[in-house]
Amino acid sequence: MRPYLYILAGITSALLGWNIGQVFLSDLGWLKSFREVVLFPCIAISLAIGSVANEIFVSNPTRPQLSLRMLRIPLLIALGVGLVSGLVAGGISQILFAPQIKVPAFVVRIFGWLVVGASVGVAEGLSWRWHSLEAGNPKRFRQRLILSIIAASLASAIAASIFELIRQTLGTMPVAFKPYEDPLGFAVLGLCLGIAFSITNLSPSYIPALRAGKGFEYKGEDYGDIDPQKTIKLQNYPRIDRALVKFISYRSQAEEEAEDEIEEGISIELPVKGIIRVGSAPVANLCLPHLPLHAADIKLAGQKAVLIPNAKSFYTVAINGTRLGTRRNVSLKHNYVITFYTVDKEDIEAPKCYRLVFYNRFLDPMA
Repeated sequence: MRPYLYILAGITSALLGWNIGQVFLSDLGWLKSFREVVLFPCIAISLAIGSVANEIFVSNPTRPQLSLRMLRIPLLIALGVGLVSGLVAGGISQILFAPQIKVPAFVVRIFGWLVVGASVGVAEGLSWRWHSLEAGNPKRFRQRLILSIIAASLASAIAASIFELIRQTLGTMPVAFKPYEDPLGFAVLGLCLGIAFSITNLSPSYIPALRAGKGFEYKGEDYGDIDPQKTIKLQNYPRIDRALVKFISYRSQAEEEAEDEIEEGISIELPVKGIIRVGSAPVANLCLPHLPLHAADIKLAGQKAVLIPNAKSFYTVAINGTRLGTRRNVSLKHNYVITFYTVDKEDIEAPKCYRLVFYNRFLDPMA
């Protein structure tokens, strides 16, 4: 379903931009002598806005009101990038089409389409920062931006090549087909961009993660100068092994590198491949006080994740509210709730359990 929505949005946006351009050129009669200067900005803006809006709504299909609230800045980015790039592409194309400059027409058209396509990629990549918490990771943000630009430029180059073939074919057809040449070509551009984004937008968003819930509530500030004994006690807090896992949060990169305490509502990014050890042992990757030293392992291999309970303490683990009755491995699926029950009954401040939600595709907390 997702690819069809991207393709539909691409085609619809391209044709809408072309029609808006025709309103200025034909109905209002503005700048008829500068066709590309009018047409390219309209198409670039429409494609950029359509791609950005589609990505936000597809990423949040059950929360349309939240998606609408998140649209403001992404749409302003799409409008600005589309307008500037469209004017640049249209202005340069208009100059190169001049009889005094002997540049082949197909080269000028391909150049214009490349600029328009690249601008859509820039708008889509930049706007991602304002509707995805995942983009708070600078590495992922750069990856998404570069990937969007490359994919959109490649899609534009393919669409331009197909368009030139269509032009040659229609050139041998009756004159009645000529008016359909441009809208058909821009529909192909929207189609190619839709296919490109349906593929690239899946890549960085597919990451396994755990969302911290019950048991990770905020315990307040740690004031060692007031109660040193309490400080020593609070040092035994739920934490991650930053060498293997990390948080996905609003915090700056420097703060993220310095923090290891797990708090309620924070998402923990897991490696695509590897084994995550859960328990109260200091060497555990997810160190949760008051659990058995080794409660379970989470084995990750691409899109598969398996919970491997410790044979001696499997009874402390529950999946979706049901405690494990055997030591058998459990295949984890999206939205599975994993509960680890504590075994330290002497500490009255110890939580009864720790609850985590497993995602086999990234569920953005901003979404």
